[in-house]
Amino acid sequence: MREMAAPKEYPDELRKRAIWLAIGARRDPATRTGALRRIGEQLRINPETMRNWLAQAEIDEGPAGHDNR
Repeated sequence: MREMAAPKEYPDELRKRAIWLAIGARRDPATRTGALRRIGEQLRINPETMRNWLAQAEIDEGPAGHDNR
């Protein structure tokens, strides 16, 4: 029997935006500390979910991630 994938909790556009914001915040030393928590609070995304998304983006796209919008 084939298992069904769980439905996505967050739309792809929100995921892309969160990753883009996180990459930008991590590049700036002034905003790096606590960036995932802050962005997560603003977008109502668990910071651990953001960490997972960012880690996967770095695997998929390299450390620079999704540089363009």
